[in-house]
Amino acid sequence: MAHTIVHRAATRDHSDHGWLKSYHTFSFGMNYNPERVNFGALRVLNDDWVSGGQGFGEHPHDNMEIISIPLSGALQHEDSMDNVAVIESGEIQVMSAGTGIYHKEFNKNRGEAVQFLQIWLFPNQRNVTPRYQQLRYDGLLKPNQFTQILSPDQHDDGVWIYQDAWFHIGKFDQDTVIDHTLKQSDHGLYVFVLEGSAVVRGTTLERRDGLGIWETEQIKIKATPGAHLLLMEVPMKF
Repeated sequence: MAHTIVHRAATRDHSDHGWLKSYHTFSFGMNYNPERVNFGALRVLNDDWVSGGQGFGEHPHDNMEIISIPLSGALQHEDSMDNVAVIESGEIQVMSAGTGIYHKEFNKNRGEAVQFLQIWLFPNQRNVTPRYQQLRYDGLLKPNQFTQILSPDQHDDGVWIYQDAWFHIGKFDQDTVIDHTLKQSDHGLYVFVLEGSAVVRGTTLERRDGLGIWETEQIKIKATPGAHLLLMEVPMKF
């Protein structure tokens, strides 16, 4: 029997540092809730807003898969692997932190804010050689369908990571019903509404709501016009 958990946008922890406004679906930093530490291998889902010209100074990470998905504006990235890049809406970036990296991120533009999702997944391999990858996916999107943007296979569509996880994203301009089948039966699916609304197994989700579902192989998703949805399939045991 399928199990579900719903995280409403209004129940997320909120941090406001002036230049940074962040909403945390799962416990992050000083905001700790033992009932909202993770969803399977999905550890962090932060909805970040950074004012013009501001950003995160150099800081370390290790043994974590870190994904950034800009929603508006431009985010500049620099790291200890000598990568210097700008990621924008319609792109996805991934870092496999592995044995350890240092990086910094800041708003490329001084005149406008940048908004992006920061997502962390526990890896299925520890102490790998750190790596960086960036991909523009918006040209691959088809109306009223989901498009894969992340997988564990470097030869598959989208970026790849050291975890048996699959991300799909979709934009909808009409009422659409999709039966989404999980890649593996022991996985869970976390549905995050970027914009608009959707109904998942009878539960209506609005902007920035999230719903996790597991112990099922297929999920019916009803998207309404204007919906922009992110699906994250992850192992529940890892």
